[in-house]
Amino acid sequence: MSDALFEHLCFYRDLGFEDLYVSPEALKPGVAAGAVSPEITHAAGKPAPPAATPPEPRPPASPVSMPPPKSAYRPPANLFGSAAGSEASPKDALPILDAIQADIGDCKRCRLHEGRTNIVFGVGNPNARLVFVGEGPGADEDAQGIPFVGRAGQLLTQMIDNTAAKEGVPIKRQDVYICNVVKCRPPGNRTPEADEMEICGQFLERQLDAIRPKAICVLGGTAAKALLDTTVGITKLRGEWQDWRGIPVMPTFHPSFLLRGFNPQFKRQAWEDLKKVLHYVYD
Repeated sequence: MSDALFEHLCFYRDLGFEDLYVSPEALKPGVAAGAVSPEITHAAGKPAPPAATPPEPRPPASPVSMPPPKSAYRPPANLFGSAAGSEASPKDALPILDAIQADIGDCKRCRLHEGRTNIVFGVGNPNARLVFVGEGPGADEDAQGIPFVGRAGQLLTQMIDNTAAKEGVPIKRQDVYICNVVKCRPPGNRTPEADEMEICGQFLERQLDAIRPKAICVLGGTAAKALLDTTVGITKLRGEWQDWRGIPVMPTFHPSFLLRGFNPQFKRQAWEDLKKVLHYVYD
């Protein structure tokens, strides 16, 4: 098994996945030599092909490093000042969020309304201490009117629930608040344009001001640029604390980017970013 595949499997193991699916085509002889390990082929009920030469003994896998002490997850004090994250959320932000949603109404302020099915406002605990901000709704979100319910949303749920459980943080997805920069699905899931994000951004800012979470996690480069007003790419921006109106912000990769499987290391980095956020907010 290659090191890259080993890291990939370890990542999903850490997220709580226990089953591995291997398609029948991948088990056929002669398909992508080396694509399926002999151990997996044998486990599927087919004899492993004889090795041409005795395999060299594999060195023991490096143990997964433990996270640094919880104090290491604190953002730099000089970045946010002594009051960073110290303000509690309002007793009940729900009436304010309801008023913002009513203000949006049957919004036709930009061209995105032309192809939408539903406005996707936000979901979760209105008094959450942690808010996740994505780019915009996809097809599943547009159909249901709820953010992050498609494949990317399912991965985000797994990341939140399983990482919190493994880190001893007693929360699940329903305990955080999730929303997007734009509230209507861009045609063909294209990137929202600058004027669309500016128009919709006012409602996002009002949502965040109403909730006043202890921290915000922005998912992907588009959301990071919209909220942080930066031109720095997400690969350079991720993992480092930023600031939005006195609230610490942690940028990381969007789940849809992780699903494309460019590099297993990106998944590991996103997992580490999420651990930082969870420990900062809930410890």
